[in-house]
Amino acid sequence: MRYHPVPPGLFIDNRKRLINKLPANSLVILHSNDQYPRNGDQFFSFRQQSDFFYTTGIDQEKSILILAPDCKNKKLKEALFLIETSEKIAIWEGHKYTKEEARKISGIENVYWLEEFETALKEVLADADTVFLNSNEYIKFFSEVPDRNLRFARKFKEEYPLHKTERLAPILAKLRMIKSEEEIELLKTACEITRKGFERVLRFVKPGKYEFEIQAEIDHEFTVNRANGHGYAPIVASGGSACVLHYVENNKICSDGELLLMDFGAEYANYSTDMSRTIPVNGKFTGRQKACYNAVLRVFKEAKKLYYPGNTINKLNEQVNKMMEKELIGLGLFTEEEVKKQDAEKPIFKKYFMHGTAHFLGLDVHDVGSKDEPFKPGMVLTCEPGIYIREENIGIRIENDILVTENGPVDLMENIPVEADDIERIMNK
Repeated sequence: MRYHPVPPGLFIDNRKRLINKLPANSLVILHSNDQYPRNGDQFFSFRQQSDFFYTTGIDQEKSILILAPDCKNKKLKEALFLIETSEKIAIWEGHKYTKEEARKISGIENVYWLEEFETALKEVLADADTVFLNSNEYIKFFSEVPDRNLRFARKFKEEYPLHKTERLAPILAKLRMIKSEEEIELLKTACEITRKGFERVLRFVKPGKYEFEIQAEIDHEFTVNRANGHGYAPIVASGGSACVLHYVENNKICSDGELLLMDFGAEYANYSTDMSRTIPVNGKFTGRQKACYNAVLRVFKEAKKLYYPGNTINKLNEQVNKMMEKELIGLGLFTEEEVKKQDAEKPIFKKYFMHGTAHFLGLDVHDVGSKDEPFKPGMVLTCEPGIYIREENIGIRIENDILVTENGPVDLMENIPVEADDIERIMNK
């Protein structure tokens, strides 16, 4: 792993908090992520399943966690199962965790090899009334490929049909939404790496550069600063491509007079940041571009104030939409009279601002959490208003990551340049 070792106390505390949410005689079974085939004899780069990392810190495939706090066998109350390495594996694939390394990382004393799992499972099941199995319950995600947790759940129900099973995801989601101090520090590190990537780009961008060259500068900065990589596919979109919300081709040339919208975030120790900035390719905003940029910036600054305990994403979106509607009228894109006559189901502003302002952030860039979940101290969310005027090839988004606290919102990216004048100054240094 590239990132510095994470103290095992984080994962020990996470498991304790999970166990405290379980009914008596419960059993939790969590699986690591798969290695996903790429082509030929190649796999895509491995990235750990977020819930498994949250509870173990183990960053290796084919790993299993058992939590059975009421099991009579003390050595199976908390047990980790790993690949047993060999000389052949070491030569061809590289290092795999030793038991001692896994203990040091996870804080789990009882570490076994995978071939011992089935025997251990039968023993812990003898003391279990309820078995909690995990799955990815993100509501907008649809995959044709079942992951390891889902495959195991199907197999388990077939082989042990008389055991009662429950969903683990809702419990873990509630826990993961509130970030501990250790998690916030990891996010701050990822934010700092993201800042370095953006400031490197500000000094690099000029007319004639390709979008993929700009991405390469970001990739370089992330790599030398120990990031896992990107938390999501980066967006480097010039000109009209900036109006495509999830543009990821990043293959066009950046031309004089265009805007460049970038949406990227470093992932450090599997914790992801999410930042958007829009800059002029030639280092100088036109009058119209700056007017649009400052309209988004004003909304951004006011929206940040709404990240207080008790608010929700849905309520925040409603408040920001009203701000944005006013700014769009000020830019001459439509009139107050047209707003009065609009179809309430199809408001005019959505032509120019068609996405929400916030989503939860953490181990996943679109982290666990409902849009109706009241904000609580320790939650981290994005703030990302934008304006997209396709007719003018203007696409602008500004996005930072906000920590909810009792004493008001904390912008974890407040040291990343965002004022138009600051961006121009750095680009023309």
